[in-house]
Amino acid sequence: MKSPSDVASGEPHPTPPLDLSRVKAITLDLDDTLWPIWPTIVRAEAVMQAWLADHAPATAALCLQPGVLRGTRERMASERPDLAHDLSALRRETIRCLLLQAGDDPVLAEPAFEVFFAERQRVELFDDARPALAWLGARYPVVALSNGNADLQRVGIAAHFHAAVAARDFGVGKPDPRIFHAAANAAGVPAHAVLHIGDDARLDAWGALEAGMQAAWINRDAREWPFGPARPHVILRGLGELVSVLDQADRSGPDVVI
Repeated sequence: MKSPSDVASGEPHPTPPLDLSRVKAITLDLDDTLWPIWPTIVRAEAVMQAWLADHAPATAALCLQPGVLRGTRERMASERPDLAHDLSALRRETIRCLLLQAGDDPVLAEPAFEVFFAERQRVELFDDARPALAWLGARYPVVALSNGNADLQRVGIAAHFHAAVAARDFGVGKPDPRIFHAAANAAGVPAHAVLHIGDDARLDAWGALEAGMQAAWINRDAREWPFGPARPHVILRGLGELVSVLDQADRSGPDVVI
């Protein structure tokens, strides 16, 4: 698989406009596409910290030391590359490492993680996300495609999805083309018939292009596209804007190109 830098430095291959007639299914990123993830993670870590204060006070005190939590997480990511696709397992092992370092019972890693994980599902969707999900789900098979560990049932949006493909279950994450192809297969269509929607330029937009899909890049903060002339088929500020574009094209007829 080529890297983004290879694409940027190679021969120009300008991306054609979005061709709505090709779109038979949608694959959709979750974190930072449907909701902002970092406020959720910060809140979940605070809830876990409070739980540790009651059940593993030495670990709670250790986690409050500057740089300890982040440093341990980064060390675990380096030492356990086999967990790179599974954020739940990586966080669970990070908690276990902290418990051991503080002299607390490592068995507490599982309940501590469950406290974190339950709070991690309490996301606050972007204002346009739920209406967009309803619109897309009524017209296409929509498949969640995520490197994260959100649970569609617990978040409360599973009814809008035909299926879900997660890196932790599949074994590799975006931008590997194989996980995009697995999502297309879950939707029951070939990759070229899929429009992938996501916020990350590399993991979502570039990955989808490499997998042979059309790509919609949700770019809320007006970042520059970093990967040369092979650009997403459409770049928009939010899901509501994307729905407006698709709806307008839908009304114009099936052969419309945007």
